[in-house]
Amino acid sequence: MASNLASLSNDLSAAVAKAAAGVVAVHARRRIGTSGVVWRKGVILTTNEGIASEDRIRILLPDGRIVDAKLRGRDPRTDLALLEADTGEIAPVEFIADSKLQVGQIAVAVGRTAETGPIASMGIVSGVAGEWRSWGGGTVNPFVRLDISVYPTSSGGAAVDPSGNCIGIVSTGLSRTSVLALTRTTIQRVAQQLFEKGYIGRGFLGIALQPVRIPDDLRKNLQLEQTTGIMLLGVEPEGPAVKAGLTIGDVLVSAADRNLTDPDVLARVLEGAKIGEPVQFRVIRGGSIRTVGVTIGERPVRGR
Repeated sequence: MASNLASLSNDLSAAVAKAAAGVVAVHARRRIGTSGVVWRKGVILTTNEGIASEDRIRILLPDGRIVDAKLRGRDPRTDLALLEADTGEIAPVEFIADSKLQVGQIAVAVGRTAETGPIASMGIVSGVAGEWRSWGGGTVNPFVRLDISVYPTSSGGAAVDPSGNCIGIVSTGLSRTSVLALTRTTIQRVAQQLFEKGYIGRGFLGIALQPVRIPDDLRKNLQLEQTTGIMLLGVEPEGPAVKAGLTIGDVLVSAADRNLTDPDVLARVLEGAKIGEPVQFRVIRGGSIRTVGVTIGERPVRGR
């Protein structure tokens, strides 16, 4: 037993050391800093909650250097942010495939502080599920919950397996009750947009809407299984919906193979849609179903 525990202890120490080689300390809020990981050469991935000020962001690198950083982009809805800084020859962290995550596996949160250097806490992956929407409407996929008691400075650090492979970054800003790991699929989708644009482009139709119940006789005539749809109460002039021919009173019932039973489902469709590409909507108009192709626009700045 003692030898097994010693072996586990040595393995975990090696895992922390491996991960810490790519973990930095981020100082962008008063008193308590956070952590981040080197995502690409010259680019640091961290959490949005750790960026209280965009001025005078300082980074402590694993090699001991302290460098200035500037914000490249942030997304409060998924709690991700990108910083630009001179990371030198520090190798970027590589994230393992989401398919390798299992409930019950050991997970270690690895961060860094200026006072103590690398910090670590251990627990397990307590939940792995499909698509999840944050309180701000951002999509996290998959949803990975960690049963780990983390330090405030661990936010933005690496969540790793017992071999030191990075499963995601630690997020404490999306749930009041849970510590999450933002994993490769979410990071690739969000961080790449932040890298290219500095913000996340959100799909946009230019409509005001509300859920409505579809009368039973109409459902039967149209062979619809769903009981509700989304009625257009208003359309923006020159918006994507108007350009496609949608009008006030239309009831959206499906798009992208999803039944539009409420506005939240539509928000998920727009979250996954590519801006500038058409999406086919099935619409109730005049007691019949018709298909309308809508080219998805990009939400104006005021709505981000």
